[in-house]
Amino acid sequence: MSSHKSASSIKEVKDAELGSANSSSTDLAAHHGVKAVEATHKVYGKYSKWFLFISLGLAAYIYSLDGSTTWSYLAFAASSLGNHTLISSIQVAQAIIIAVGKPVIAKIADVKSRGTAYAAVLIFYVIGYIIIASAKNVQTIAGGIVLYAVGYTGLQLLTQIIIADITTLKWRGFVSGMMSSPFIINAFVGSNISTNILNGAGWRWGYGMFAILVPVSLAPLIITLLWAERKARKLGVVARANAGQSEPERKSFAKNILDTADKLDVIGLLLIGTSVALILLPITLSKTAKGGWNNASMIAMIVVGFVLVPFYALWDLKYARHPVIARRFVFNRSVVIAAAIGAFDFISFYISWTYLYSFVVVVKPWPLIHQTYFAQTQTVALTVFGIAAGLSMRFTHRAKPILIVGLAIRVLGCGLMIHSRGANASDAEIVWSQLLQGIGGGFAAVASQVCAQASVPHADTAMVTAVVLLITEIGGAIGGAIAGGIWSNMMPGRLAHHLPFLTDAQRATLFSSIYAAAANPRGDPIREGVILAYDDVMKIITIVATIFGFIPFALSFLMPNWYLGDQQNAVENVDLSGEKVATSIDSTKSEKA
Repeated sequence: MSSHKSASSIKEVKDAELGSANSSSTDLAAHHGVKAVEATHKVYGKYSKWFLFISLGLAAYIYSLDGSTTWSYLAFAASSLGNHTLISSIQVAQAIIIAVGKPVIAKIADVKSRGTAYAAVLIFYVIGYIIIASAKNVQTIAGGIVLYAVGYTGLQLLTQIIIADITTLKWRGFVSGMMSSPFIINAFVGSNISTNILNGAGWRWGYGMFAILVPVSLAPLIITLLWAERKARKLGVVARANAGQSEPERKSFAKNILDTADKLDVIGLLLIGTSVALILLPITLSKTAKGGWNNASMIAMIVVGFVLVPFYALWDLKYARHPVIARRFVFNRSVVIAAAIGAFDFISFYISWTYLYSFVVVVKPWPLIHQTYFAQTQTVALTVFGIAAGLSMRFTHRAKPILIVGLAIRVLGCGLMIHSRGANASDAEIVWSQLLQGIGGGFAAVASQVCAQASVPHADTAMVTAVVLLITEIGGAIGGAIAGGIWSNMMPGRLAHHLPFLTDAQRATLFSSIYAAAANPRGDPIREGVILAYDDVMKIITIVATIFGFIPFALSFLMPNWYLGDQQNAVENVDLSGEKVATSIDSTKSEKA
């Protein structure tokens, strides 16, 4: 890099700092949680700090165990209740909640505290899984997944926020990667657990056991965070949120509720959540809804969804006092590029992933445990190479080159799936397609998140993390909807083409259940016909996924190349406790390319 920072780079850094100054005056109350977490760095001792790390690791482990097991139950749960086709619709709804829930959780973490936010997500987590485990129909499963998704997305987001709170830029990628390391263990442990659950106790117990495991695992972390916040208040290191107000000025309960709703931008969240849901759900429901696209309600939902988009933009940019996506984020290149990369990468991923497990169950003559191992291949690679990327950033102090290389490898793996999807394709080839996507994804995910967090002051870290993940998850919902649309619109026709000797009712059964689709042995005319139909549909799905995979690779060249040093972020000269550090930000080190 040049030793002189360009004028535009200086201006961008100053603009970010100005945005911070402006935000500090308007969002001071909303950043009480940030002040509290900075104050806790002054009260943690040697042992309490280690207990925090261990508790965070335990939370990361249970998050990983959940992610490594419960995903495989949905196909069997939906099939056992006679509605396998609704998987994509359920996953779209889940993705919408996971996306929209992130800013809410981030706002709670900022307005209240990190510990309070963890306690809130725990409640949703447990209630959601209890509902799923006791469900008598797919609709109840969908309702439980909506509640569970709030808890799951909160646990994911808060872990990343806490990591950003307790690490400097040069170590953040590595620590973030290490927090995902349980996925390496659980790829095998989780696979055996889920296989034994499906072969034994059943999918209901697979979901229900987490209603017990999650509270036990999160309790140490919640207690540690709340203890540190309470100790900081007792020592006077941080003031209470309403400190300085006289008794008559203290807000009533109703006023507190209204103020909290204002800080959470409830109207903005409702607008964006409703808009995304109305646009995406009809795509996956088009084949199963009465009349399909001739049903006026389907068209009406999409039209209303698109109409709400400008209303959301107008509300957040002009009227919202604490918008979900603040104006300073919209004009922050790092945040915009990170969000766009995440969105298009997730579109590509979910297009190819939504029905991949079902495809492997039907097409490959593998035992269930090997099918589950295969499904974990990409996760293991993503985790291992995410750690490698973080370690590389520790010593190179740069994230952009890692981001570019990662996305190039990822699109290569996605393209390989076009050739490896067939029933007679090499097992090694289809496994390598997942490995390459995982390697590239590990590089890209860590690098992109660190770049976004580096570009904003600590007060904005939680919301920027949430906003980037919000846009990313919306991309996932779009990808799932596209996959569902392709699957539900193409599969019946391909089954009819390859299995003309079956009745419509028989083909409908094969379409709606992977149990029925995989029931006959290889070589049976029905099984071979189903395989050919799956092959035809997956060809289109993988081509579309690869096309979308090129977009984030192209965008990666536009990402600023922040220097990752000893500060909490690259625009403020402060340490983790919010104090000014002895040395100023070096102009060369802060250069963005």
